[in-house]
Amino acid sequence: MTTTPTPLPAAAPAATAAPAATAGPVATAPALALPARTAHRRTVVDGVEVFYRESLPERADAPVLLLLHGFPSASHQFRRLIDVLGRHYRLIAPDYPGFGHTRAPADFPYTFDRLAEIVDGFTDRLGLTRYALYLFDFGAPVGFRHALRHPERITGLVVQNGNAYEEGLSPAARDFTALTPQTPGAERTVLDLFTLDATRAQYEGGTAEPELVAPEGWLLDQHFLDQPGRKQAQLALAYDYKSNLAAYPAWQAWLREHRPPTLITWGTNDPFFPAPGAHAYLRDLPDAELHLFATGHFALEDHLPEIAPLIAGFLDRLPG
Repeated sequence: MTTTPTPLPAAAPAATAAPAATAGPVATAPALALPARTAHRRTVVDGVEVFYRESLPERADAPVLLLLHGFPSASHQFRRLIDVLGRHYRLIAPDYPGFGHTRAPADFPYTFDRLAEIVDGFTDRLGLTRYALYLFDFGAPVGFRHALRHPERITGLVVQNGNAYEEGLSPAARDFTALTPQTPGAERTVLDLFTLDATRAQYEGGTAEPELVAPEGWLLDQHFLDQPGRKQAQLALAYDYKSNLAAYPAWQAWLREHRPPTLITWGTNDPFFPAPGAHAYLRDLPDAELHLFATGHFALEDHLPEIAPLIAGFLDRLPG
């Protein structure tokens, strides 16, 4: 909406007008796309103090997008997306227990079921009743569990390298999901994923221009991974990942039943979730919008200028 400012009243003329100063052309500054105002907050859910980021849009009735992060990251992976879209949409990004700025309680059961229950409670605490979900990596199994319990709330899905199909698992991912605590060498295999080199590779792997990937993302992830209790929490979630594969048929049935409007953006060079996982969604959601990008797992890092407008257009088309 464009508004015309009310003119200020004219000042009374001076008794003696001074000659106007003569100067060169006055340069006008270009219009700037200012970043959104973002609040950094905490709320208690089931005894866990959950940190979250929330944009403060210009409209009170702005569409809501709940951003569900992946591994090994946290809500900070969405910081630039929030900056770009947060003036016009209400973007909310929590850190799960054991990720980012949300602590890792020693007695917390680190399973995907329990993470989804925290998201359930989080949305209740914030009074959210209608919103779209951004499903990325771990955010897909968390988000689908949430959607199955609250289908009436979900206005749409933005899926970015968030897998829900067997064909979306690479051979490396299949080997990983087959690990159990009893598998010889399993713990060492999983713990090797929590090193600085592995964390950096998650961000830069598959990108044509790794110089576009800001180093603070993977450095901050590693900082949190190195905190007490974090690696044991991630180890437990790694062993629980196979529970997601068992749930794929239920998630696919939910998609067919509810047919949520869906935007799929996918980095085709993802070493864990290759492009067939993106195409598989079209089997259950033939009207979904699909965009593939020649990049890796963290597609927002180097393709934000292409992906953000797609998300904005998608949110504008959603029902209220």
